[in-house]
Amino acid sequence: MNVITDALCTTYGSPGHPERPERVSRTVEKLRAQTELPLTWVKPAKVEDSAILRAHTEDHLKRLNEVEDFDVDTPYFPNIADRARASVGAAIAALNAARANQTVFSLMRPPGHHATRQKAMGFCYFNNVAIAVLEALATGSKRVAVFDFDVHHGNGSEAILINQPGAAFYSIHQYPCYPGTGGRNVGNNCFNYPVAPQTPREQYRQILKSALDHLTNFKPDLLAVSAGFDAYARDPLAQETLEAKDYYWLGQTLRNLGIPLFSLLEGGYSDDLPDLIFAYLKGLEGI
Repeated sequence: MNVITDALCTTYGSPGHPERPERVSRTVEKLRAQTELPLTWVKPAKVEDSAILRAHTEDHLKRLNEVEDFDVDTPYFPNIADRARASVGAAIAALNAARANQTVFSLMRPPGHHATRQKAMGFCYFNNVAIAVLEALATGSKRVAVFDFDVHHGNGSEAILINQPGAAFYSIHQYPCYPGTGGRNVGNNCFNYPVAPQTPREQYRQILKSALDHLTNFKPDLLAVSAGFDAYARDPLAQETLEAKDYYWLGQTLRNLGIPLFSLLEGGYSDDLPDLIFAYLKGLEGI
């Protein structure tokens, strides 16, 4: 199992903000201390502007260097463009690992799936998963699917990938909830599975399974996973019901698809995040 991370991603934050450095630093501590799962620690790859510009505009690239908050949830931080670029680099490294048939998880922040072509929002500055998907399609992949199990709809990924030849997007998310999108399918390749607040765990699993069954009909040669852990029963930003054992099941189910895949950390804001990620990784590794 490869885990891609860089201490750079823990060097920014705002007091009281839920997307805090400890999400990564405490997970790194957990993973380094455990003995069940053999891990190889990997640094993010370098990323060229050309890869980012497949998903974002030149104006957006410039905007990340302007000293002004993007919205109430998404502050400006000094050098945030470098931090966001490192998250993209981790996504590209994860893509390359998946192509080499390695199990891989990008343990980085900022997350990405809310960022649109022209806008940073929802704690996200660059859309890591969309950039990686477009990179894959530009470098030999024919059919790439995104499976987004973050509790919040991946509106940015959808907006960037809608009707993109060779790509398909599947999002399972609480609805209604931030950002208010994802109530129905859009375009010819974006499929949404809205879940009511407080949906029982067993029913939530069935919805996840239904989305994966649909995804396999697309016959992707590569699978990009937006791995958010905020559908957890004790997450402070949503009202869902999943437990650590459900994330283990999800990792195991994704492994059993037999499709090369890479996972990128999106949300998950409870103090139990390290345990949830560990459960998911054990499922992915089949232990």
